[in-house]
Amino acid sequence: MTQGLTYRDAGVDIDAGEAVVDRIKPLVARTFRKEVLSGLGGFGALFELAGRYRDPVLVSGTDGVGTKLKLAQQLNRHDSIGIDLVAMCVNDVLVQGAEPLFFLDYFATGKLQVDTAVSVIAGIAKGCELSGCALIGGETAEMPDMYPPGEYDLAGFCVGAVEKANLLTGDRVQAGDVILGIESSGPHSNGYSLIRRIIKHVDADLAMPFGSGSLADALMQPTTIYVKPILALMQERPAHALAHITGGGLKENIIRVVPDGLGLDIDAASLKLPPVFQWLQEAGAVADAEMWRTFNCGIGFTLLLDANDVTSTQAWLQARGLASRVIGEVVARDGTDDERVRID
Repeated sequence: MTQGLTYRDAGVDIDAGEAVVDRIKPLVARTFRKEVLSGLGGFGALFELAGRYRDPVLVSGTDGVGTKLKLAQQLNRHDSIGIDLVAMCVNDVLVQGAEPLFFLDYFATGKLQVDTAVSVIAGIAKGCELSGCALIGGETAEMPDMYPPGEYDLAGFCVGAVEKANLLTGDRVQAGDVILGIESSGPHSNGYSLIRRIIKHVDADLAMPFGSGSLADALMQPTTIYVKPILALMQERPAHALAHITGGGLKENIIRVVPDGLGLDIDAASLKLPPVFQWLQEAGAVADAEMWRTFNCGIGFTLLLDANDVTSTQAWLQARGLASRVIGEVVARDGTDDERVRID
């Protein structure tokens, strides 16, 4: 051997990593809030809480986007998957009434493709702008032999805060409360292993016309970020509890914020499947019960609130572009979580 080995010889291109950082700096800077004291470049990012809260509780969340990544990579569409990543985390911390403050991402791949990485991280920055949180740091990891060519993985981490007096724990929920469902933009980021199985099962043409676009467009719609309107709503007409409809669908998510001794009656007739869900159900011959425990079925976020507040809350949401409908109510019921939720 006449010349020593380098890190690039081993499959890690430091120059490519630096190129990604240089290109994302202006995107990240647009997400910064006044509380950010330091961002990219340090060993740790700094965020100041002083003066903003009297008695703050920090709420943290982490998530990914599951096998929707596989579909994004198959379609070579990387510009919105970052929005999905942020949405899955910020919508979760929102459930407890928290305002998302800052976000960190983890992007891992076998060989770093600069344009792809920048496109993904640009989506993450866009999601942070939509939710009002700062993209304060992250990690881009190039790991040869860990991932097949062209593939990457994502994870996100979010920290939010809420005044302790306003923390939503589910203790305000009572029998007679109404479940108000806010529409989703599509499957969001859940159930994609089944979606991909259905696509393969029927050999679906993802480019086929579907609605105002293609089937691929319908399946790749980014997850709705509910943060700004819901935080504003809670200032004016607080709900008793909130729920983000993710993995487990309608069957398993809403009950997570309902105290023992109470259950849910969900009206199946109110769950009018949007076209993309109709296609999935028909193409895969998926039973209703399986749809309800896998997908959001057109309802991405729910509020549990007093029946007297439903009409005014719906009007408030509609004025801000969020369509909603009553999908059920809270009832007195014991048993396991599965027994406590009835959809009929």
